[in-house]
Amino acid sequence: MNWKSKEFFVCGCFFTHNYFLKDYKCHVTYYDDDDKFSQDWKSVLQSKGCKTKEQFEDVLHKVRTELRRRKNLGPDSMKRRKEVLSRYKPLHPHLYTLQDSYLSSEFKELVLYACSKDATVDGLVKRIALETAEKVYSFPVFSEVFCREFIEELCHFEQSDLPKGRPNTMNNYGILLNELGFDEGFLTPLREQYLTPLARLLFPEQGGGNLDSHKAFVVTYKMDEDLDLNYHYDNSEVTINVSLGKEFCDGVLYFGDMRTAPRREEYTRYVHKPTIGLLHRGQHMHGAMPISDGERYNLIIWMRSSQVRNKLCPMCDEEPKLVRTEGYGDGFSQLEPETVNVCSTL
Repeated sequence: MNWKSKEFFVCGCFFTHNYFLKDYKCHVTYYDDDDKFSQDWKSVLQSKGCKTKEQFEDVLHKVRTELRRRKNLGPDSMKRRKEVLSRYKPLHPHLYTLQDSYLSSEFKELVLYACSKDATVDGLVKRIALETAEKVYSFPVFSEVFCREFIEELCHFEQSDLPKGRPNTMNNYGILLNELGFDEGFLTPLREQYLTPLARLLFPEQGGGNLDSHKAFVVTYKMDEDLDLNYHYDNSEVTINVSLGKEFCDGVLYFGDMRTAPRREEYTRYVHKPTIGLLHRGQHMHGAMPISDGERYNLIIWMRSSQVRNKLCPMCDEEPKLVRTEGYGDGFSQLEPETVNVCSTL
């Protein structure tokens, strides 16, 4: 099947669920009804420090604004992409097409093994650094040269006057890589040819062998901007988080349980180093502690399997109510994907 001919959707809960309020460190629902929102959330927010009428009105303003952004997200994103395509002059044009030299030798060896006819999950795990958090795997992904040039490209784009969409309500300073033009030549082959073979063995229950769409973005942490990332789970079946650099202090990552497990105040901590990727299940709760100095760049790829999420939306835990959108949407489809050999192009 040619995935470009496949239509993707979002679930209707995209417009109602998971509004993140940074000041109160919580996610809320909003059904475009201020009275219902007040009934559902006023007392909860008061317990978190939202005491005054002015503070509550500010919260209402933020969720209304976010709802408008979500309703217009598809068309606005396409409009930004067209403007970037017509006006932006890349600093490193070669980066937009994935090349073998960008990848670490260790990563390529892992993928080569995963694509071999005798590959097993045990054999692959023996070749990977398994973190103490369950089913969190770490390995080098990119070369140091690639990471440095990629950050230079991102900084070059940030310094331009072009419009920039942000990843989500938790990341205020990141960059959506599809709008910058990285999807077709870089991210899609990275997902299909390199990451899916690994996920097929490591995460079969999460649809790791049928990751047919993605959302990719870079998050940045700076002293006068975002410093950390609150405890959360991803809207994905499988996530890879690659540290790109630069120089920073602290900012330890931490993992808890799967989101459906009873919450415990016990975490596994991980010091993330440049070029290293962490591959984990999207529903695995995690966060990032604040940096205390410097700047930090991370590449995040949320990989989705429509075979899995078509049955149950991971954000509302219900059968998805499909709403048309632009591009990959949130990875839902109306077609069952065919089984493909994810290693055939290697």
